[in-house]
Order: sequence, then C-alpha cells, then structure tokens
Amino acid sequence: MVSSAKPKPPTSKTEMLLKKLRSAKGVTIDTLMETTGWQAHSVRRFLSGTVRKKLGLTVVSEVGKDGARRYRIETPAKAR
Repeated sequence: MVSSAKPKPPTSKTEMLLKKLRSAKGVTIDTLMETTGWQAHSVRRFLSGTVRKKLGLTVVSEVGKDGARRYRIETPAKAR
C-alpha cells in the first residue's frame, strides 16, 4: 500500500502564526488579523508576550518598499 501522508495543517492559531512569521518576507499585522480573527492589539500582544517573552524568539519589525510594516522571526546564525 502506498502511503500518501500529507503534512498536517497547523492545528492552533499559535502554530499558524509562527509558520507565517518564519517566512523570509515576514507578515503584516493585517494578514495575522485575517488568519486569527483577532484585533490588532491582540496580535501585537501575541508578538510581544508569547513570541518574545514566553518562546524567547526574536521578532524583527521592518518597513518594506511598499511602506507596509512586516514582522518576522529572526533565525539565529548557525554556530561555526
């Protein structure tokens, strides 16, 4: 029998948001709001409280050429 195992879709909002935040281009607050159904202040609280403080990840905020602020999780440099 051939296994057609597909990767499981993220099951929680935290997993969905972390996946989006790990993209190289980053993600806007509006996109995170659409994904979760949360208001902007709740998304910002998630970024500062959960991602930064509880998970200890570094969140980078940058303004793109289009003028939109994007957030992404900074991946640590590999040890040499």
